[in-house]
Amino acid sequence: MKGPSNSSALSVSNGVERPPEISEESIRIHKEKRRKLPSSDEFLRGIRAGNRTLLSQAITLTESSLPSHMELAQEIIENCLPFSGQSIRVGITGVPGVGKSTFIEALGMDLIRNHRRLAVLAIDPSSERSKGSILGDKTRMEQLSAESGAFIRPSPSAGSLGGVARKTRENIILCEAAGFDTIFIETVGVGQSETAVHSMVDFFLLLMLAGAGDELQGIKRGIMEMADAIAITKADRENVARAERARSEFTNALHLFPPTDSGWTPRVMTCSSKTNTGVSGVWDTVLEYMALTHHNGYFQKKRLEQSRYWMYETINQNLKDSFYNDRRIQRLLQNYESRVLKGETTPFTPAKVLLEKFFRRRWIKLTYGKR
Repeated sequence: MKGPSNSSALSVSNGVERPPEISEESIRIHKEKRRKLPSSDEFLRGIRAGNRTLLSQAITLTESSLPSHMELAQEIIENCLPFSGQSIRVGITGVPGVGKSTFIEALGMDLIRNHRRLAVLAIDPSSERSKGSILGDKTRMEQLSAESGAFIRPSPSAGSLGGVARKTRENIILCEAAGFDTIFIETVGVGQSETAVHSMVDFFLLLMLAGAGDELQGIKRGIMEMADAIAITKADRENVARAERARSEFTNALHLFPPTDSGWTPRVMTCSSKTNTGVSGVWDTVLEYMALTHHNGYFQKKRLEQSRYWMYETINQNLKDSFYNDRRIQRLLQNYESRVLKGETTPFTPAKVLLEKFFRRRWIKLTYGKR
């Protein structure tokens, strides 16, 4: 009888060599993504040359909250400033469902055919979860977005006042430096955002619907007063008569408002983006307004007033950002907030104390340097 064999039916092969967990190609791609950003001078040259990638990247930098991005963005804007200011800036707003994007595409295509270069800065409502744009105006302006003479940029409002992106005015400068001679700013809808948009455009257009009940119901007097023109949209087929009736009602309402500083009498028009009826007439009205305000000096006066307004707005926003981004203030805020919620103190005392601590600390840093 044979003794037990040392061999076994089971055997383990050496197999193949285990590949590295991270391939060389993955490392290369990762390094490419983390590649150093172009300099502000390189951005300027690219933007002036019409490089859409660098223009989009510069706009992304203006919307970033990272200090390094904000610093670079300001350098780019300062470099682009001498090449800006030559466009016609038009703010476009209206009630939800009025067809703002459809109207912009119809008018934009008409402008492209007339050899104008159009940039559309569409302020999208932000997703509360991701903080990104949720409407995506490029998907709603397919024909216009395919044109080489058009540039469409939806920007998330990120919770700022009335849905207006805080950096829209800087983005206007970047687009003008890129050679766009017409800038449209589309807002989320009728609300507080219109005040901010009015402070950065030359012409303010309000789009309205006919046959949606009382035409003047729910429209704030302030927005009506800001409008340089009102366009009644969807004036086609059986809606033509209702649109004409609405035009008459709005015209009568505008006559009750005091005269404008510009010397311009606001117009009310009807149009249909579907049949392209009356759309070009809206642009003719814009050009008529521009000619008048250039002639009487109001255009330049308004631009200077807008620059002053945005200087103060920028100061206010930077002070606010500096306060809430201060780590010591962030820690103290939690403590004081807890005390306010427990009723141990009034809201006013912590606010006064925190502001005093913030400005005292800033003064010490400026006087003695960082510690």
